Amino acid sequence: MNRDNAILLWREYNTDDSLFRHARSVEAAMRHFAAKFGEDVEFWGIVGLLHDIDYGQFPKEHLAHARPILEKAGCDEVLIRAVLSHGWGLCSDVEPIHRMEKALYAVDELTGFIAACAYVRPSRSVLDMEVRSVKKKWKAAGFAAGVRRDVIEKGAAMMGISLDDLIAETILALRPAAAEIGLKGSL
Repeated sequence: MNRDNAILLWREYNTDDSLFRHARSVEAAMRHFAAKFGEDVEFWGIVGLLHDIDYGQFPKEHLAHARPILEKAGCDEVLIRAVLSHGWGLCSDVEPIHRMEKALYAVDELTGFIAACAYVRPSRSVLDMEVRSVKKKWKAAGFAAGVRRDVIEKGAAMMGISLDDLIAETILALRPAAAEIGLKGSL
């Protein structure tokens, strides 16, 4: 499956623009980490793009419908397993084992947290964001309360990198896509 087909598949099952911006954010992060690790950038990006394929139609049954949707579209088991693994311990029992799965698990929640941090900045942008800005908000339990910080921390540990490095790399990953994902702000 190529990226254009992945977008068409995503749009077949989802209509929400903010959910698409999230899918694009995760795609950007996955592409970044694939390049960093010398992996298949296109494939990792498609996994990131499709990770919430069933969320638009089945938010309360998230990932329960992902496998049939992806199988019907002809996706391979590696992609399907990665998608299912991002919900490990939350809505899936598929543990992230492979490097790609661990990266997806770590960046899914983190991209949302970084976006929330950008929205409250004067610039409303990731282009001028630094790790310390994210870490300052990290400590405020009431800020982006729905974001599972424990999942992000566990994901960083599974990837074998520090939380600060995961945040820094994810900020870098989002910058090239900032305009498309609504995080360019006034810069």
